[in-house]
Amino acid sequence: MTVPTLMFDLDHQLDYWNRIGPGKTFEHPINIERLTQYVSPEKRILDFGCGYGRALGFLWDRGYRNSIGFDPAPAMIAKARNRFPAIEFEELSTPPHLPLDDASIDAVLLFSVLTCVPTDEGQRAIIAEAERVLRPGGLVYISDLWLQTDERNKERYVRDEPKYGRYGVFDLPEGVTVRHHDSAWVDDLTRGFRTLALDNIEVVTMNGNPARAFQWFGMK
Repeated sequence: MTVPTLMFDLDHQLDYWNRIGPGKTFEHPINIERLTQYVSPEKRILDFGCGYGRALGFLWDRGYRNSIGFDPAPAMIAKARNRFPAIEFEELSTPPHLPLDDASIDAVLLFSVLTCVPTDEGQRAIIAEAERVLRPGGLVYISDLWLQTDERNKERYVRDEPKYGRYGVFDLPEGVTVRHHDSAWVDDLTRGFRTLALDNIEVVTMNGNPARAFQWFGMK
């Protein structure tokens, strides 16, 4: 199947994330018990696609003070700085390329990021950049959405598969394209890392719907 050129324009939907994103609620939980097994509080943590800073705010309150968040949406960064002025947040001007040195980070968080980057190429570029900035033995912590099994979602997957060439990529009525994932793709995407844990969880999406999700921990 020939994938439409449109597919390659979906990874930077800045108009949506600047206008609508700051008003959304993101609720993927942070598994602090598992995180502390691999990352001690003094380590340098990057929140890649930090949104309005929720994850780093949570970690700051638990002693993780050596952190930085990047997001391509200026409105999200403005909200993050307002909510958590003690934490460093920066606009990512040339996503997914980070203005960080190679092997300068101990842990990378990717919370509800892959769902916002619908293309294979876009997701691979993010994972490659995370690998570049991680020190040897560094941690990647991904929290994202599985393919759902309810009829509403399956109808959306089938509806938009011809448009995007990928089952699980679909348009939301509010004007953004998102992606849900199967396990084979997650395995392929993360094959450059050693898997430490994979937890299946239940979350509430940014639009208030229950969803099946996963949290993957891997080591460089």
